[in-house]
Amino acid sequence: MKEIPWPAEIKSAKTIQEVLRKKVRIRPLKRIPDYIAGVDASFSGDMVYAAISLFEYQDMRHIEDAIAILKTAFPYIPGYLSFREGPAILRAFKKLSKKPELILFDGHGIAHPRRIGIASHIGVLLNLPTIGCAKSMLVGQYEEPLQQKGNWTYLYHNGERVGAVLRTRDGVKPIFVSPGHLIDIESSVDIVMHTVTRFRIPEPLRKADHISRYFRIL
Repeated sequence: MKEIPWPAEIKSAKTIQEVLRKKVRIRPLKRIPDYIAGVDASFSGDMVYAAISLFEYQDMRHIEDAIAILKTAFPYIPGYLSFREGPAILRAFKKLSKKPELILFDGHGIAHPRRIGIASHIGVLLNLPTIGCAKSMLVGQYEEPLQQKGNWTYLYHNGERVGAVLRTRDGVKPIFVSPGHLIDIESSVDIVMHTVTRFRIPEPLRKADHISRYFRIL
């Protein structure tokens, strides 16, 4: 894992984002993962509760979970949430006994004003394929996908394709999928659709969300 310092102020954060964005690689996924994880974080005051939930990819069997709780030093600034959540996420990742080959994030990848959302940021640090799956759009424009499950349209920002707007269930609001690192838009859509079960949100992310919220309210 590459060691990059976690700043406490925005000037240094901007510099780090510029360095990392040059390392992001968007390309077709080389191989289907055996193990996939979902990552989510919740907050209580200045404490961050980061959870990672590991699944076997083919049958979506739950394997294990890890949680890390840290005090965050970085303020809440849209577009820089990686610096609030990142240290705890990496701490949780280290606790897994088996490592995933692909990670889903509750957030964005390159669908970000500077093309370095949390999925891209952590993907570069871990050198793993990563995907951002968000409930709302951060940047861009799109045409509404058809109402049936599996339909999607491209998300554009400044004339560039940066993600997909994906309908994961019939007639429900779409989610915003963007590649983070070492994967492309089309492969990201395929992976996300495989991990969706009865709900709008991919199962590894649902599980990670429940864990982070559970520990937050203990």
